[in-house]
Amino acid sequence: MRSCTAETIFAAEGYSVKSAGTSKSATTTISDEIINWADLIFAMEEKHKVIITNYFPDSSNGKRIIVLNIPDNYYYMEDELVELLKEKIKPYLS
Repeated sequence: MRSCTAETIFAAEGYSVKSAGTSKSATTTISDEIINWADLIFAMEEKHKVIITNYFPDSSNGKRIIVLNIPDNYYYMEDELVELLKEKIKPYLS
């Protein structure tokens, strides 16, 4: 729900965004194609960054991956999550 919420928020603000999960059960799973598409990658937890760099070493090499340290205990578009995402991501958007 964290990535989907981030995608909804920032797409509404006019950014070109995609969300993907690292779990095989994710609606959209991370892939070389998505990593290559991205200028900047936000990972919710350090373990997600590790998965990206370990499983996709070629496409993630040289990519800026920012770990937001947002735990997986929120619902989609939960007010607290929305504010937390805006607070942590906006400084990187210019």
